Amino acid sequence: MSPVAAAKYANVLYPIVNAAEIHGGALPTSELGVVALDDRTLEITLEAPTPFFLELLTHQTGLPVHRPSVEAHGPDFVRPGNMVSNGAYVLADFVPNAQVKLTKNPEFHAAEEVRIDTVYFYPTEDRSAALRRFQAGELHSNNDAPVEQVAWMKENLGARFRVAPYLGNYYYAVNTGKPPFDDPRVRMALSMAIDREFIAEEIWGGTMVAGYSFVPPGTANYGAPAIADYHDQGMIDREDAAVALLAEAGFGPDNPLAVEIRFNTSENHKNTALAIADMWQPLGVEVTLLNSDTATHYAILRDKGDFDVARAGWIADYNDPQNFLFMVESDNPGFNYANYANPEYDALMDRAAAETDLEVRARILFEAESLFMRDLPFIPLMYYGSLSLVSDKLEGWQDNIQNVHATRWMAIRE
Repeated sequence: MSPVAAAKYANVLYPIVNAAEIHGGALPTSELGVVALDDRTLEITLEAPTPFFLELLTHQTGLPVHRPSVEAHGPDFVRPGNMVSNGAYVLADFVPNAQVKLTKNPEFHAAEEVRIDTVYFYPTEDRSAALRRFQAGELHSNNDAPVEQVAWMKENLGARFRVAPYLGNYYYAVNTGKPPFDDPRVRMALSMAIDREFIAEEIWGGTMVAGYSFVPPGTANYGAPAIADYHDQGMIDREDAAVALLAEAGFGPDNPLAVEIRFNTSENHKNTALAIADMWQPLGVEVTLLNSDTATHYAILRDKGDFDVARAGWIADYNDPQNFLFMVESDNPGFNYANYANPEYDALMDRAAAETDLEVRARILFEAESLFMRDLPFIPLMYYGSLSLVSDKLEGWQDNIQNVHATRWMAIRE
């Protein structure tokens, strides 16, 4: 919570008493509503009832760090030899862009139950290369797969290729602080003209689901999400309505709307952007594409760089609609890529945060999502499915909506 740390995820813990004020520099860290009652009892006091708080603590911001190591090494406390872990593994080696090596932690409270002694994590931006490594037996699992080879993987890999529902969405952020994208008619027109079913089926090989709301269906503590009014209209009718909206906003053949789509490196992201550019062409929209590596792409979004429309995705940290809707609160600069500022929306999110009745809370959050779908700071495109390659030698893998697979619970069969 210390403002000195400049933690971009700090607002995840704002439900704790005084957390927001401390992070904003108004109070010292000693005023945080957390106290150790004894060596084994931690007491956390909340600003208001927070139904999802225990699950929220499973997010990385709730994981403990070893204070003497942080004080001794500063930012280098995360390096091999400096990092102290209370988990099943310790960090043995880290080579940027090459590998992360973990070894079993002998001090772990259940070390005798941990069956895998050494774990290597490899960054694999190229999904096809990862598939080849998997086929060669170099990887026991990979948390993604090349969409363009889904049919082949289904036919040839059998149960080693896993597709499971996933708590996340794929969307385009629109820079609402930049004319003409500050006009909701422009954002609505762009959204209406996108054929999500085509993108999900043809580009993503049926591994995604067309998305017409920001909160995915089936999210806990919620009913049906706020679905876009136009989701069941034919594409021709939607295109006509989109052309009319752009005309109201002052765009047409004599004054075409120019849009630059930014996306991070991935063949799937590129193909999605190309398809959307084609879908916007009948509206008279002139589209250019700009690709950058993932780190640069998200740095521009987080740090309020210049953009028109940008690809982004969000995987929920906890299973609750708030973990989607909080992203565009005006005091959430780290994730509000759209620069959306709506006092009515913020007020609804504040009301929901203070509501103890889960049904009433769900209705308030639905009102907030309805505002979101009216204003469209983000254009929802698809709900994610998780794609995984899993060796038949890897025991203990269980598909789940958050796609979390702790090595602690798995084993390698020789």
